[in-house]
Amino acid sequence: MMGGNNLLVENKTVVVGMSGGVDSSLTAALLKERGYDVIGVTMRLADESRDFAENNRGCCSLSAVDDARRVCEIIGIPHYVMDFKALFRERVIDHFLAEYAHGRTPNPCIDCNRYVKFGGLLSRAFELGANFVATGHYARIEQNENGRWLLKKGVDTQKDQAYALYHLDQHSLAHFLMPLGEYRKTETRRMAEERGLPVAHKPDSQEICFVPNDDYKAYLSEHAPACLHPGDIVDMAGHVLGHHAGVPLYTIGQRKGLGIAAEHPLYVVRLDMEKNQVVVGGADDVFASGLIASDLNWIAIDALTAPIDVTAKVRYGKREGAAHVEPCADGHVRVTFREPQRAVTPGQSVVFYDGDTVVGGGRIDEAL
Repeated sequence: MMGGNNLLVENKTVVVGMSGGVDSSLTAALLKERGYDVIGVTMRLADESRDFAENNRGCCSLSAVDDARRVCEIIGIPHYVMDFKALFRERVIDHFLAEYAHGRTPNPCIDCNRYVKFGGLLSRAFELGANFVATGHYARIEQNENGRWLLKKGVDTQKDQAYALYHLDQHSLAHFLMPLGEYRKTETRRMAEERGLPVAHKPDSQEICFVPNDDYKAYLSEHAPACLHPGDIVDMAGHVLGHHAGVPLYTIGQRKGLGIAAEHPLYVVRLDMEKNQVVVGGADDVFASGLIASDLNWIAIDALTAPIDVTAKVRYGKREGAAHVEPCADGHVRVTFREPQRAVTPGQSVVFYDGDTVVGGGRIDEAL
């Protein structure tokens, strides 16, 4: 196995996407120490992100811009703020609203990575004359003996973010740097402190940057009220148990907030947009033996032409489970789990692994 993509190239100019947090700040500092010409760029993504200035938890708030600028001054690199609001609106916010309107649960961070941070920013970097873009993700990029770029899990299993990057293709992987993939979070904070970076102990951003107070239900009610229609909450047999204010306000596996008194705990099992029903069941009913996925991207292989055995993860933060993946005639794949998986949710992503290597992934269309 060859090393990562810190290749000896004439152009060692790198644009670092800087959110104002410790990870991207340390990334910029490390790359400068390694001899790169570093340009810090903070992406302006959404007007809603201004609401996060006070609590300092948004990844693109006004305070985040100030933090990134301060770090760049300390490191001694230029800093720019670039407007990506139109692209972010189209690819992330509009898609977020459309997915909920169709009864699916999207992951806006994956869409942002795919189309904005690893699409739009890379194009803008080339315009600046840079050959690389770097981020503070906890994942690793390596090249195998055949010259193929591979995406691998970060060394810190608690912070590993390879799941959210399964969409990267060979072109993107060749031009991205992720130096933090080799470190643990505790190490990055210590290293940032040693370098005098003022964000060394800044809390991680944990909210959807364009959704104030992380209240997606209020956001849907304000920005997509037409998709919310009152209806029935029913059990697996179709018996009405209660009522809801809109199917998109519920997620698969949800237990709290159903407003139903029952002898045993009830969980959301399925969202039926056609019947405008939220279907609930017992704890066992939330598990699925498989799924159908589409919009696939393969990294470790060119394409799936025959069944493979992998481990699969159906949501960020969940554990992987052994799975059998079969190609379908329509370009989809059928995934069968060795052990049923909980809360397999349409709209989320399924990612396939071979050890610590990401084989590929896709969007979940249906739980089986």
